[in-house]
Amino acid sequence: MTTHVTIIGAGLGGLTLARVLHVHGIPATVYEAEVSPTARSQGGMLDIHDYNGQLAVRAAGLMDEFRSIVLEGRQAVRGLDQEGNVLVDEPDDGTGGRPEVQRGELRQMLLDSLPAGTVRWGHKVSGVRGLGDGRHEVTFADDSTVVTSLLVGADGAWSRVRPVLSAASPVYAGTSFVETYLFDADTRHPAAAKAVGGGSMFAGDQGKRQIGAQREKGGTLHVYAMLSEPLDWFGGIDFADPAAAAAQIAQAFDGWAPELTALIIDSDTAPVLRPLYTLPAGHRWDRVPGVTLVGDAAHLIPPNGEGANLAMLDGAELGEALVMHPGDIETALSAYEQAMFPRSAAQLATAEDPDNPTLEDVIKLFARDE
Repeated sequence: MTTHVTIIGAGLGGLTLARVLHVHGIPATVYEAEVSPTARSQGGMLDIHDYNGQLAVRAAGLMDEFRSIVLEGRQAVRGLDQEGNVLVDEPDDGTGGRPEVQRGELRQMLLDSLPAGTVRWGHKVSGVRGLGDGRHEVTFADDSTVVTSLLVGADGAWSRVRPVLSAASPVYAGTSFVETYLFDADTRHPAAAKAVGGGSMFAGDQGKRQIGAQREKGGTLHVYAMLSEPLDWFGGIDFADPAAAAAQIAQAFDGWAPELTALIIDSDTAPVLRPLYTLPAGHRWDRVPGVTLVGDAAHLIPPNGEGANLAMLDGAELGEALVMHPGDIETALSAYEQAMFPRSAAQLATAEDPDNPTLEDVIKLFARDE
C-alpha cells in the first residue's frame, strides 16, 4: 500500500516534491498557510541552474513548460562602481546554463501541474507532535488536525516541522536587503534603467554597502540595497513612512552616483526590509521515523544563488527516493538525507561572507538567486 505524503508548505521545494510524486502515482497533500496562490508577491527572478534546479524540473517532467517561461536576455550581468562607472559588462549570448524566470511564474507552473485539490490553502500550522511508530499529528491555526505516517517540512526558514527533528533556530546573518521596485523604468526612470542594462546590475566596493537590480518583465526594475548592519540599525528607520524610509536608506549611499541612489529614492513601492538568516553550519539531525525536511527548512543559508535550486532538487530527490523504495519509508528518507546533508553543507561553505563582500561576491549574490 502506498503511503500518503503530507507536505507542509507550497513553495518551490514542496511543490516539486508533490509533482514528482504525482508523476509516479504517489498521493500527496500540500498544506499552505497562505489563503490563495495570489495572496502575496512571490518575489523576483530566479536563475535555474542546469546542474540542480533544471534536474528537478526534468524529474518533474516539466521542461517544455519551463522553457516557455524563461526570460530571454536576462542572464546579462553588469558591475558598476559607486560613481556609476562600468567595471563588468557581460551580455547574455544565449549559451549560459542559468536561464532566468519569474519566481511567481515558476511556482504557478508547478501548481498547474498538480491535480485540483492537492494544495489546501489557508492551513497555517500551529504545531506538530510525534505519536510514535513514525506517525505525526499536525495542528492548524483553526484547531483542525491531520495525522500522517510521512510528514515533509517544506515550510521555509521558520519551519514548524523542524522542531520535531532539530533544536536549531535561524540566526541573523549580519546583513539585510531593502527591496524596492521601479515600474516602466525605461520611460519613467531612464537614467536608472540605463545603469541597470538588460539583465542584472550590481554596484559597490568592498565595504558594507551594495546595490543590486534585476530587470523583470514590462520594464520593471527590482532593486535590492544591501547593508551589513545590525538589526538595531534598521530599527531606527520608520518603514511605516515609505518616503522617509527610502530617504534614510539612500543616505547610507551618500556620494554615490544619482542614477544608483535613484533606485532607492524613486521607488514606486514602499521599501521592504528583508533581514538574512541562516542555520548553523553543517545543520543535520538524527533520523526520526516518518519525517524529514526540504529547502530552507533543512538548510537555510545566506543567498549565494543556490537556495531555490537546492529546494527544488531536494523535493525531486526525495520524491525519487520514495519511488525507488516503495513501502520502505525509512530507507527512502535515509537515502535522501545522506545525499542532502553533504550537499547543503558544501553550499554553506561556499556562501560568501555577508559582512565583507567583494563586488564579485555581490554579483554572484544578486545575479544567481533572489
